[in-house]
This record gives sequence, structure tokens and C-alpha cells, in this order.
Amino acid sequence: MVYATLWCERLQVATANNRCIRDNARDSPEARMSHRNRHDQTAQQLKLLTDALESGRHGPVRRLVNTLSPAEIGNLLESLPPAKREIVWGLVDPEDDGEVLVHVGDEVRESLLAGMDPEEIVAAAESLDIDDLAELVDDLPGTVIDEVLKSMDRENRERLEQALSYPEDTAGRLMNPDVITVRTDVTVDVVLRYLRLRGELPDSTDDLFVVSRRHQYLGRLSLATLVTAEPSSPINELIDGEEPALHVGMSAAGVATQFENYDWVSAPVVDDNNTLMGRITIDDVVDIIREQAEHQALGAAGLDEDEDLFSPVPRAARRRAIWLGINLFTAFLAASVIGQFEATLEKVVALAVLMPIVAGIGGNAGVQVLTLMVRGLALGQVGSSNAAILLWKELRIALINGLLIGGIVGLIAFLWFGKTLLSMVIALALVLNFCAAALAGILLPLLLKRMNVDPAVAGTVVVTAVTDVMGFFCFLGLATLILLN
Repeated sequence: MVYATLWCERLQVATANNRCIRDNARDSPEARMSHRNRHDQTAQQLKLLTDALESGRHGPVRRLVNTLSPAEIGNLLESLPPAKREIVWGLVDPEDDGEVLVHVGDEVRESLLAGMDPEEIVAAAESLDIDDLAELVDDLPGTVIDEVLKSMDRENRERLEQALSYPEDTAGRLMNPDVITVRTDVTVDVVLRYLRLRGELPDSTDDLFVVSRRHQYLGRLSLATLVTAEPSSPINELIDGEEPALHVGMSAAGVATQFENYDWVSAPVVDDNNTLMGRITIDDVVDIIREQAEHQALGAAGLDEDEDLFSPVPRAARRRAIWLGINLFTAFLAASVIGQFEATLEKVVALAVLMPIVAGIGGNAGVQVLTLMVRGLALGQVGSSNAAILLWKELRIALINGLLIGGIVGLIAFLWFGKTLLSMVIALALVLNFCAAALAGILLPLLLKRMNVDPAVAGTVVVTAVTDVMGFFCFLGLATLILLN
């Protein structure tokens, strides 16, 4: 009875954690409050840490750091400038080094590894699970990788090599080969005795995986079912074979979607022959969701989600200059359109005052549609089958908002300059630019995706360029036709 109660409590905790993650993804008020609390906690920890460092007392720093989880330590390290980061990193418990390295961005990890001795790196790597080690190994120096491999037993070395054989951001690279399997020809009592003998289970274990003699995946056996079934019940009567397994080649985004669809805490991973290769757990999926969110948010500004907040100035300036150069090109493109209507601007000075309104509001409308499309593409909700329907919907929205905003701006322009035709021109230009924004926001992400260009990174620049050019062209072109003729 105690054994059953223990497993039920563990399962309830795992399920509660999964539910919490889903609520956060849905952006509930409770999740937003929790998010703010975590930010406040991080800010408070950072202040305490900074004060202790400035006082020169390392004892309080060590005590504070080693009360935190590896993920919290990683977050704090990323919040510190290099000099203070180096001090704090030296005070972290060596047993946590490996986990902390997994929880920081690539640039920060590179700087931390550069200051470590090979023996320290090998010791940190030895403490990691295979899936975490597979993520870390690409950043290790070649000589250290050799030492890490030598320190592993044959089974784990083969597991690591197998994980590294799969492309990054796939289920095969994310999975942990440490799984608990059972056969169909045994009873519940046999499985329970096996678990007691094993003594320790992998983290986030909510299901056991049932396999054939050839290790082919047959289905799941939940711990809740196991501890409540009669000891004499055969396993083949308790299998849940309805929920699918993940293929080793599935993308990380696809993995996250499957976890959301089925409310999983863990999921099996199989190869082309349906052989069970490993499992992915909810903590890995949380990392995927966070990375996707950071990629979309920072990519829209031309930034790298793995960039160190305190990266060297020359490196950061070089990276940003690329996208600033692209923006500069699009700005000159828009300026060239304005230059075609120089005579019109000289005769109607009010056009120069109102011109930014058309481009600015059109750009915002385009980014709204683009954001919707990038999200839909990332979740697999948009494709050739429904793109036309979505385009027609966005064009109608653009027409409605264009007429509404255009009418308001036209009225303000009339009250400002007292010219009826001018107010009509800007109203009509806004309607046309809203429609252009809808077209660009829908079609350009699809085109970029077909060209294997990430719409989250390049979409904003391209859509804004289109709305600027179309806004100026429509406004000044209509002004030339209506006001000067």
C-alpha cells in the first residue's frame, strides 16, 4: 500500500507540472502572475548577488548560488557581465557544473568552457544524461571530447554516438535512451518486483514502455494502472496502444506539438522499424517552447537567441550591422519612391506631414498579419490547403480597418488642413496600404518558407519594406492624380 501511494503521489506531481506548462502556454492570468513572480525573484537574486560581489565577500555569494537550481544559476550567470560571471562560476558547486552549462546560451557556454580546465569539463560532462551531453558535446574542444568518451562505459558511449548521429532539433537528438521496458508475457506482480529491485527510476517516469522480444514498441503501461491493477493481471491486458510514438526524425517543433496535443509527461521515440530508441520528457519540451519563443521574439529584430547579453561589442556590432544594412537598403528603396514625386511634394507641402502616417500604420497592420502567419506556420496550422481562405479573411479585415482608420485620419486631415480632396487621398491610400499589408503578411511568409528562409527572422524586414513602398507610392501617386490634375 505504501508503494502504491508513493507512485500515485509521484504521478500526481508529474501531471500537475504538465498541466502548469499547458496553462502557461495558454497565457492564463495565473500563468502570467507566475511569470511575473519568477522575474521578480530573478531580479531580487541578481541584486543580492551583485551587492555581495561588490562587498568582496564571496561566502554569501557561494551560499546564495548553491541554494539555487542549475537553471536558476544559468539565468543569473547570463545576467552578469563577464568579470562578475567568472567569479560566480568559480563558486558554483562542481556537481552542478554540467547542468548549469546545459541551461545557458551558446555564447555564455563558450565563455564558461574557455575558463575551465579539461579535467573540470570532463567531470562536468560525466554527470549529465545522454540527451544533455549530446547538446553540450558540440561546444567541447576536440581533446576534451576524446577524454569524455574514454571516461564513459561502452554502453553509454554507443548511446551518445547514436544520439549524435541524428540531426540537431530532431527527436533522435532530444531523446534520452534510458528507458524502462517490460514484456507482454509477464504479470503486474513481476513488474512491481522488478521496479523494487531496480530501486531508482529515470526522472519524469509516468509510463513504462511495452516492447516485443525484438524490442519493437507495442504501447504504454501507466504507473497509475500498474499500481491499481491486480498483481496477477497480465501486462498484455493493460497496454495502452492508442497513443502514437514519436519518430526519431520528427522535428523539435513537431515534438512540442505532439506533447501539447496528447498532454504527455513523457513519450517513446522509435525508428523506421518501430524499434524503441528512447524517450523524450516534458522538461525537454519546455526548453523547446522557450527556445521557439525566444527565436521568434529576437529573430524579428535580426538578433540571435543564443547571443550573450554582455557579448563583446565588436561581435555584437558586426551581427547587428548585417540587419541594419538590410534595413538601410529598404529605407533607400522607399526614399527612391518618394523621390519620384518630388514635384508633387513641392506643390502640396501637407503631403510631407501626412506621409509617415500611411507608411507607419500600414507597417503595423502588416506585422500583425505576419505574426499570425509565423505562429501558424510554426504550429503547422497554415498550408496550401487553407492559405487562400486565410488570405481572403485578412483582405476583408484589411478593408474594414482601412475604411475605419482611413475615415478617422481623413477627418483629422480635413480639420487640420481644410482640404477635402487631401482627406480623400489619405483615406484611400490607407485602405490600399492595408490591403497590401494583408497580401504581404500572408504571401511573403509562405514564399520565404518555400525558399528555406525563416519567416520569423526575415519576415518583419520584408513586410515593412513592402508597406513602406506601397504606402508612399499609393499616397503620393493618388495625390499626383487627384490634387494636381
